[in-house]
Amino acid sequence: MTTALLVSAPQAAQAGPPNLISNPGFETAGTGDMPDCWSRSGWGDNDFTFETVADAHSGSTAMKVSLTRRVDGDRKALITENTACAPTVTPERQYDLSLWYKSTTPDTAITLFRRDTTAGWQYWTDLKTLDMSAGYQRAEVRTPAVPPGTDKIAWGVSVYGTGSVTTDDYAMEEVSAPAPAPQCTGTPEECAKGRWDVLPVQNPVRSMHSVVMHNSKVLVIAGSGNDPAQFAAGTFTSAVYDPAKGTFRTIPTPADMFCSGHVQLQDGKILIMSGTKGYPSADGSIGYQGLKDSFVFDPQTETYTRTNDMHDGHWYPSATILGNGDVISFGGLKEDSTGNVTTERFSAAQNKWLPINEVNQTWSYWGLYPSMILMQDGRLFYSGSHTFGNGTPGTGASIYDSTANTITDVPGLQAKDERDESASVLLPPAQDQRVLTIGGGNNETNPAANRYTDIIDLKQPDPAYVHGPLLPQGEVDQGQGRRPQTGAEGKMYVSAVLLPDGKVFETGGALHDRADPVYEASFFDPVTNTYEAGLATDPIPRGYHSSSFLLPDGRVMSVGDNPGNGTYNHNVSIYTPPYLLQGARPQITSVIDGEWTYGDTQRITVDRPIAKAELIRPAAVTHSSDPNQRFVDLPMTVDGNNVDLNVTSNPNLAPPGWYMLFAVDANGVPSVAKWVRLGGPAATAADAPSAHVHSFADDAAKKPKKPLKKRSSVPVSPQIAGCDRHYGNAGVCVPTVFPKTVKRTTAARCEWLKAHDYGRLKVNGGDDPLHLDPNRDGVACGKGDMRR
Repeated sequence: MTTALLVSAPQAAQAGPPNLISNPGFETAGTGDMPDCWSRSGWGDNDFTFETVADAHSGSTAMKVSLTRRVDGDRKALITENTACAPTVTPERQYDLSLWYKSTTPDTAITLFRRDTTAGWQYWTDLKTLDMSAGYQRAEVRTPAVPPGTDKIAWGVSVYGTGSVTTDDYAMEEVSAPAPAPQCTGTPEECAKGRWDVLPVQNPVRSMHSVVMHNSKVLVIAGSGNDPAQFAAGTFTSAVYDPAKGTFRTIPTPADMFCSGHVQLQDGKILIMSGTKGYPSADGSIGYQGLKDSFVFDPQTETYTRTNDMHDGHWYPSATILGNGDVISFGGLKEDSTGNVTTERFSAAQNKWLPINEVNQTWSYWGLYPSMILMQDGRLFYSGSHTFGNGTPGTGASIYDSTANTITDVPGLQAKDERDESASVLLPPAQDQRVLTIGGGNNETNPAANRYTDIIDLKQPDPAYVHGPLLPQGEVDQGQGRRPQTGAEGKMYVSAVLLPDGKVFETGGALHDRADPVYEASFFDPVTNTYEAGLATDPIPRGYHSSSFLLPDGRVMSVGDNPGNGTYNHNVSIYTPPYLLQGARPQITSVIDGEWTYGDTQRITVDRPIAKAELIRPAAVTHSSDPNQRFVDLPMTVDGNNVDLNVTSNPNLAPPGWYMLFAVDANGVPSVAKWVRLGGPAATAADAPSAHVHSFADDAAKKPKKPLKKRSSVPVSPQIAGCDRHYGNAGVCVPTVFPKTVKRTTAARCEWLKAHDYGRLKVNGGDDPLHLDPNRDGVACGKGDMRR
């Protein structure tokens, strides 16, 4: 063991002189009506005044910002963004900011800007909501680590509600936080790449859906499990996995929740919508049919309770929780297997699905499992990730404004018609409003899955996707054993998991539709926009109907795999990231209050210094899609082992519900999570702070689309799932289009099916569109077919 791996004694992070602020008490006059090195800033429709006043904390001058009328926007007094006034900072360092203030409004926050050496000045983040105070009090908060490429910062107080804030005596000091040297507790390879373990217990159900609950257990839902025999028998299943005991418990399941949607409600219960009313007919004339049934699962009693029905079926629906706790849902297939064009909304206040005449409608068809991510102002970003076939018309990505009832296309998404079963995540932290979209394919044309990654910054006035780094390559098994991926080969069915160290873990996937598993895993670092390739790979194939998700102990669990031959893999894998093999973990020794409200300050205690803390929303994932997954930064105020965490005032950044609270040291090693619930009754109190919403993504070059004329549905091919129902049963997927490397001959196609373990396939009816039964004996790829 080298000296670099020895553990050093924990050292407290300390801030110290000098104060990096020029004119911190406003005592030096400027050339205009603002003090030297201070400037007016802000936006929106409001009436305001900036004043230097004698009501100082010390000295003779203070700064007062007042709003007397406000429709939207804010006003702020900021350090002047120039070389002479803005403090110089060092990337990766942290800084303690403080000021003295008094306030007549709860709607005020410490706001931070940074200068990127390439892009110039830009908004960085809000750090702390300030309480109302009749007399002067001190506010202090620590910045996140300064991003690469940043040389200066500017900050001040934003006022975004009627009232006034008077400030004085600003200070900014660099924090010295030496990180303990890590100690490798595994093999050198494990400490660099992590480790996978296949559990001795198997998943008892053919789960397609995975939900991590606030009691740390995992709900896995199968319904009929893509098994028409189970559907015909009315056998619908789900199970609860207890990581503490390493056991599964099967749960009575009232309906076929196969290919439903699900989301965690603010009380911790799971809303599950739609599912399968019917499988495709044998002659291929009708496709999957969606249920309109809806249920709530209670983690405490482990039982399902029926809600009112949706307006119609939504097989493969989206499900996004909004800032007020409502759930909005789009897309999927109706009860008659046509495409559903209605927007549905579950009211948190009324605990029911609303009639569609009470929900704004654009009558747009969003496809299947469209990834709809909540933005900081309440709009939704459709990332372009979806399931089956092509993307939406236009650019394939857009912003949906439910209040204005408009859709605005967003440009830049690469190969928008090959993002079937791609993954999209709101990158850490949620405050940065950046989305990453990874990989994908197309089950209709069945190309080799791509390596594309795309990143969009929704803070920009006219946001557009830009190319990210290519997805790393691994090994692929096409039925002849593993081989290295080559050329442009990527993967679809990819899983993307937000980790407590702020990175994105991507794992699993396949090269083609329901076939050819890819063994590859990597970390994406949103700070540097780079991949760390070559991590340990899950030994179990994880393609169609697989999912991976974060556990409260910082590990990642992976389940499922349902290739086109109709089999299902019941093995469960657990990934231990390298950060859990670096010696002792920090511990959260107490959480003063487990019920958190917006704009609040919550105290925790830790056993040693930490560099950051965050809330991570627990997973509710299916088909590579979890649009509610998010990592919310909690700026800190540090006093020894006591750490005050500053909770965002914006519920659109952190929708109400249960979250995993992690504390992370300077090496990226996380604590075991504590569960806290955000958005209790006090969050709606009259004096609670409003959300500080910024004017992001509001100057798009493209004009918003107007709603379409009212319609009941859109036609959808019965073969939308990419399976030719002339062969086998509904649980088997013979591709309508074989991979391009397969010749269009009976022999080549039958050889491909054999290599992928399809076994004996009955031909349904008299048609044989793929020419798999030339001798017409009713069996595809029989000996007689091969001779002919």
